Amino acid sequence: MTVPDVPETQPASPGRVIDGSDDAGLRAGALVLVGTPIGNLGDLAPRAVDALRDADVIAAEDTRRTRALLTHAGISGAGRVRAVHAHNEQESSEQVVREVKAGKRVAYVTDAGMPGISDPGSRLVRACIDAELPVEVVPGPSAALSALVVSGFPTERFVFEGFLPRRGRERKERLASVVSDARTTILFESPRRVVATLAELRARCGPTREIAIARELTKMFEDVWRGTLGEAEELVTTGVPRGEHVIVLSPVPDAPEASDDEIEAHVRAALGEGLRARDAAARVATDLKVPRRRAYDVAVRLRSR
Repeated sequence: MTVPDVPETQPASPGRVIDGSDDAGLRAGALVLVGTPIGNLGDLAPRAVDALRDADVIAAEDTRRTRALLTHAGISGAGRVRAVHAHNEQESSEQVVREVKAGKRVAYVTDAGMPGISDPGSRLVRACIDAELPVEVVPGPSAALSALVVSGFPTERFVFEGFLPRRGRERKERLASVVSDARTTILFESPRRVVATLAELRARCGPTREIAIARELTKMFEDVWRGTLGEAEELVTTGVPRGEHVIVLSPVPDAPEASDDEIEAHVRAALGEGLRARDAAARVATDLKVPRRRAYDVAVRLRSR
């Protein structure tokens, strides 16, 4: 069956006003998350320009950076721009909820990329959702996804870890999870800590684990380096790292298949502990990730001697 093309802009349903007003003639307010360029201002989407131009309020992580972006796009921010950052997001959420309830469109932008991704924004979203208010999104560039797709690693399954905890048990636990993950892992790191993080990854993963490091994404000096952890540590210590780094770690390699001698040694040890052939085979199959039947045949052979 052929499905007809659906226009991107649907006509207003009966009883709704096309200009966004509701049935009572009040303008429909919303929180609008707006993705912004991560380096190249040419990546600012036309929809993002429209959303910023039409907003009653432009909430920004850094008002200076946002005013520069508005100037580039030819948009006036006079009287509309205010700061909403990590330190005041909680209290600002209440004000945003009041404004959206009053029918205002509040656009939120961070310094670069998508709000809420290793940036403020998630509290604003949660507050509006809890108040049953509309939340819209204008997609934009993402450093995490940009680095992932150019890394050359599998993209079918991946995990975004953002910035790792700086120290303590939480950092150790997160690193342990990262190094054993069967998915491609994306990390953010600052130039001050990237050398230490790569050293820790090398110590835990070994020098042959493959990674990609993306720097200055979409900027004039964009650089994507691919290699091993052993090579990467030397790379970042030969000069002063600049800019935020996106580290893409390849999935943990599949363990080599256990040999017959290795299976026999494990089965012999299990039998030596007094386990029955079936129980010994079950444990060895789990430990070595081999078919249970293969381990059971070895156990039966050893028992019959």
